[in-house]
Formats: sequence, C-alpha cells, structure tokens
Amino acid sequence: MLGHSHALSGLAAGTATLPWAPVSGTVAQVAWIAAAGGFAMLPDLDHSGSTVSDMWGPLTDVPSGAVGRLAQGHRWGTHDAVLGPLAFGALAVAAAGAFWSSLLLMALSIGLALKALHFVIPGRAENTVVGNLILSWGSAWLLLAHSPGPGWLPWAVALGVLTHIAGDALTTAGIPVPLIWVFHRCRLKLLPIRTGAFVEKAVLVPLFVIAIVVFGYANTAAGAAMDPLVTRLLSLG
Repeated sequence: MLGHSHALSGLAAGTATLPWAPVSGTVAQVAWIAAAGGFAMLPDLDHSGSTVSDMWGPLTDVPSGAVGRLAQGHRWGTHDAVLGPLAFGALAVAAAGAFWSSLLLMALSIGLALKALHFVIPGRAENTVVGNLILSWGSAWLLLAHSPGPGWLPWAVALGVLTHIAGDALTTAGIPVPLIWVFHRCRLKLLPIRTGAFVEKAVLVPLFVIAIVVFGYANTAAGAAMDPLVTRLLSLG
C-alpha cells in the first residue's frame, strides 16, 4: 500500500479502538489516534528511501539501514505479523519508561503521519526535515504534557504495525508467512490488489476516510458535542 493509505488505515484503526484503548480524556484520545496513524508507517523503516527513512534525513535514514539489515530486507522481518509488533512493541515499552524517549516515539509517529498525509495539509513545511521536526516534536510535547503517562504507547505501536501489515497482506507483494519465513522464505497474499492501483485509491482510501469520520463521531467527545446539531438537522428532514 501507499504511505497515505497506511496512515489513513492507522487513523481509522485508532478511532475504531478508542473504546478499548488505555487512554482517557480528549487530549489522550487525540494522541492515541495520531500515534496509531503514524505508527502504521513504521514497518517501512526496513526500506531505505521510504517515507519513514527520508523523513528526518540522516536521523531516520541511518537507523533505517540497520533495521533493513536486521529484518533481512523490505517486507520481511518488520512485516511479520508476530515478530513485527513484538519487536517494535518491546522498543516502545523501553521508551515509555522516560519522558524524553516517549517524546521521541510520539514525535516519530506524528512526523510520519504528517509526511504521509502532506497532500491534504496546506503548505510544505511538513515535507521538509526542519519543518517536520518542529511540527512533530512540538505536537508531541503538547500531547504528552497534557495527557496521562505514556504507558499506552506500546499498545499504539502494536496497533499501528499490525494495521500496516494487514494492509500489505492485501497486495500482490504480500507479507511473510509469520515465523515460517525465517526458515523458508514464503509469502502470504490475501487479495490481488496492486499497490497504488485503482482499487486502493478509489475503494480502500475512501473507506478508511469514512471509518475515521464514523468512529471519530461515535467514540470521541467531539461526536457527543455534535449530537444536538445532528439531531436538529435530522429533524429538519
């Protein structure tokens, strides 16, 4: 899938899982949704030249090369539906132990979401290294400083990573068969959808957007605040 499709699917997953998410309050809910959307880009850290590796220049490109080698190439280790969430989740558990490392993790997720969804954001600041750093770190600090502790971050990481893997499983390139690929390289392909093809752009992307709106309305305080307006509009019909 394309980067913006992964980000949108992650945002949809974030809004859909809010009733079970270990967060409370509007700010924490926003942080959860943003993190799920950004972390849905994380498995592509195995690919140099991807949106993830290019985002902060050498700060993300160097780790991307190391992850790619450890993962044995693009769409292997980081795209394993068992190993991927466990590995990234373990890193998030370690990061959640301190504010500065939690801030880094949250900034990474926001930066990824901004980069992937740049086509709907006015201006070009989020596409530049400096602009993305300022926007993502500033937003991460605001969210974490005004919400409960970051113990929920590992769960958001796992959710985003699994959402990414599920999306790639629908494409012709597929994903590695969990754990089995380590001994015998084989792939799982659920649907014959080509990345960036008509089905993704005209069917899946609109479905993700609809899911974000519907679940956002149903599961957030913003939806509750809009209930009187919606009721009034319906009564006019």
